[in-house]
Amino acid sequence: MGHIVAIVGRPNVGKSTLFNRLLKRREAIVDAVSGVTRDRHYGTSDWNGVTFSVIDTGGYITGTDDVFEVEIRKQAVLAIEEADVIIFVVDVVSGVTDMDREIAQILRVSKKLVFLMVNKVDSNKYVYHAVEFFQLGLGTYYCVSAANGSGTGELLDHIVAAFPKAPPQDHNVEDFARLAVVGRPNAGKSTLINTLLGKDRHIVTDIAGTTRDTIDVCYRQFGFECILVDTAGIRKKSKVEKDLEFYAVMRAVRAIEHVDVCLLMIDATRGFESQDMNILRLVEKNNKGLVILVNKWDLVEKDIHTAQRHEAFIKQKIAPFDDIPILFTSAQSKKGLLKMMETAIRVVENRGRKLKTSLLNELMLPIIQTNPPPMVKGKYIKVKYCTQLPTHTPQFAFFTNLPQYVKVPYKRFIENQLRHHFDFKGVPIKVYFRHK
Repeated sequence: MGHIVAIVGRPNVGKSTLFNRLLKRREAIVDAVSGVTRDRHYGTSDWNGVTFSVIDTGGYITGTDDVFEVEIRKQAVLAIEEADVIIFVVDVVSGVTDMDREIAQILRVSKKLVFLMVNKVDSNKYVYHAVEFFQLGLGTYYCVSAANGSGTGELLDHIVAAFPKAPPQDHNVEDFARLAVVGRPNAGKSTLINTLLGKDRHIVTDIAGTTRDTIDVCYRQFGFECILVDTAGIRKKSKVEKDLEFYAVMRAVRAIEHVDVCLLMIDATRGFESQDMNILRLVEKNNKGLVILVNKWDLVEKDIHTAQRHEAFIKQKIAPFDDIPILFTSAQSKKGLLKMMETAIRVVENRGRKLKTSLLNELMLPIIQTNPPPMVKGKYIKVKYCTQLPTHTPQFAFFTNLPQYVKVPYKRFIENQLRHHFDFKGVPIKVYFRHK
């Protein structure tokens, strides 16, 4: 594995602001409210030609019984154990606090290489105030403003210089398929990823809206290699009241735009609802592969026909795009997770499937001659040629003399024929008729 840098500190000292600056994009949600970041948030940065991973953590708090703060503290400790280098962020405006001293003690015990970053040094008058942080016993400190970037270059120079000169090589994860777990709040998305990884990678509680950021995790087990993306639960716009939840939902929507396949998780105890349909249409609109997971299946009272009835009901709701794998899982008891991974990878392959033009014409033209488009205004519509377009998703062009007269029902007929003869299960297909 490559170099890993963890950003730690108490709440609201600017950790996520620094994280966004290192990644050169607004990846983590930043707000004046403390405790915004909860899970460990991963990203990749580079400086002077050296690439390294960055972990953003939630604010470390002690002496609290709050369920979120206890879990955030656990996540911060895991990040410290996982990292090679620690950036300990403190706030020059607040000065040294008891919480800073406790974190400094934990870092000294960890024996990790620690860089003390005094943040919010936005002007020279704060430089002299930073001297008091020597009392933390961590040696040299770096005056930085994560908000405007001053001082980050010097800090990164020293961090990169401290890395081993020949880091071990890793696989190129940029080529891995990206799978996003999406759905309504509290459907079990984070539990699913924790179960797959075999460790508490994400904070899980019974409170809806626990996950806020979109979290990328590299998954390599049982012969599968992919990036799993955990997302915040997507609620209806009318239900979103707070700014933090609005940003979290926007991150989830953006995650859908940048993945290959979405795993739409449905709570089996609640059934397939209108918001599940809205998320499905959003996935379809972005031409992403789709697998439907009916989670918490172990909590449903069932007989031998329950699964068939649920599947038939869902397919009726999602028609006409109903050629979608529907799996019944339990993230808690690990039911159906291996089949889920196999199915998701197959949908990734279906999404990238390319058909030879000769094979496509040899198969489709006789079908069209047998079942031609309906005659319009006394004119015959003749399809002369078809080909798959050079796009990332399956899109096909059929060339005809009168493309303007081809209606939606016939386009669906063509799509169904393509699905019948080729495996495009779980993938939206676009069919266009063009003038020849």
